[in-house]
Amino acid sequence: MTDVIDQVISTLKQNSDEKTRHSGQNFFKEKVRLHGVKAASVRAISKEFFNEIKGRSKSEIFGLCESLWQAGHLEESFIACDWSHRIHKQYLPEDMKTFETWIDSYLSNWASCDTLCNYTIGTLLEMYPEQISEIEKWTASSNRWKRRASAVSLIVPARKGLFLANILSIADSLLVDRDDLVQKGYGWMLKAASEAHLNEVFDFVMARRETMPRTAFRYAVEKMPRTMKAEAMKKTDEQP
Repeated sequence: MTDVIDQVISTLKQNSDEKTRHSGQNFFKEKVRLHGVKAASVRAISKEFFNEIKGRSKSEIFGLCESLWQAGHLEESFIACDWSHRIHKQYLPEDMKTFETWIDSYLSNWASCDTLCNYTIGTLLEMYPEQISEIEKWTASSNRWKRRASAVSLIVPARKGLFLANILSIADSLLVDRDDLVQKGYGWMLKAASEAHLNEVFDFVMARRETMPRTAFRYAVEKMPRTMKAEAMKKTDEQP
């Protein structure tokens, strides 16, 4: 590891505590490696050290992000996501391959997945919409985090009214996925899309109410107007 990565990890350890580490694990079903650093402190540490490296090339910063992913703790993954997003003005379409490699190699929990996808990958998709075709392929992956990533990468664009047809296509591809974290991921994507395309998303979920898992359905209709939500939930509550 480079000196800066050693310094980041050392600073994280200095700001860790057992109470935070133990309470943090409660948010995950799987075992997650944690230093036990509060989120605000992680953000401050990330910003502090990024100011030392921001003049470096994109490839060098991506290399530092790779080292952080390899270090293996949740807090380090958050800093890797932050640094990769801070240089988003330098993104090129081919950077999607780098981000896909990070998903394949390092993702092991929903928090790292969502942080990488909401910001780094979501921003690249807005900059280069043609890359949506790569995201759609992820729905067929055997990797649960990659399937979740295919949906949660579209959360921020969905709130802006972007990619509706792709969002509905991805939701269809994941419709009967048996993994609850994938169900929650595409349900969240639909909920975000409903902010700009309420009627289209409502019609979509109502047409699939007999096959869509209840977990995904409830996420999708959560923010809808009371009358729509009541109609939708009545339908799911009537199911055996």
